Amino acid sequence: MSSPDSRLLTSPIELRGPSPPRSEHSSSPALTALVAHLPGLACAAALSASGAGIALPWLILIVSGSAALLAWHWRLPLWWRYINLSFLPLLGLAVYLQSGADAINPDWYLAAFMLLAVTSIGAIKTRVPLYLSSPRAADELARRLPASGRLIDLGCGLGGPLARIHRQRPDARLAGIEAAPLNWLISKLRLHASGARADIRLGNLWEVNLSQYDIVYAYLSPAPMARLWDKALLEMKPGSLFISNTFSVSDIDAGFDADEIVEITKPGDLAHARLLIWRMR
Repeated sequence: MSSPDSRLLTSPIELRGPSPPRSEHSSSPALTALVAHLPGLACAAALSASGAGIALPWLILIVSGSAALLAWHWRLPLWWRYINLSFLPLLGLAVYLQSGADAINPDWYLAAFMLLAVTSIGAIKTRVPLYLSSPRAADELARRLPASGRLIDLGCGLGGPLARIHRQRPDARLAGIEAAPLNWLISKLRLHASGARADIRLGNLWEVNLSQYDIVYAYLSPAPMARLWDKALLEMKPGSLFISNTFSVSDIDAGFDADEIVEITKPGDLAHARLLIWRMR
């Protein structure tokens, strides 16, 4: 018999609130970012064929610059604009370094790929990279938990916030779900070593039943937030808190009806981190 935390809701439930506005490119930003390179590639190919004598680095900058501008014009998420701007220059730099006398040993590329695979393989499907929550974020979560309350961290990473919450609130019943195998193992061992009552699972956050928790915490990325908000509306109990670190449930309206916004950025920090808090009704 499966536990309540792992069962999917099967009965239809009406939404208890509005859905956020969606970006026109939210369904396939990777494909859109790839298409953004095509005009620049066509321009670079035409310049090269015309015999204009433009050096390869400048052609690369033409392609990457136009791709970044199109990503901005099409309102892609911020990180896609930076990816479009930097991908080809970094690729060209890697090829240049590899062609020199002191070329990088290919084994290092394999090692880097393997490390990336075991820590971020879940991002391929979920479009959620590894973000590490600050201690202050964990402090705010611990402060809002009721006595013997239940909290789940969706995408718990290396388990840092859960471990810190346990130190402050040993009465809390904690849970985490993580898609990357190495991150999950580190988190599970870390929480076990601390003696926390924590259920750390390897799996997909969409398979978790959110109705059991007083606080649902997520530090993901803009990509899944609108869908996660719909899931929260369907499953979370009235009075519980849905808390997102930095990312709104809408990629168009950054403050979409949040009941409370807590700034957790340290002075001089460029991350502009904050907690967006919704009380479910």
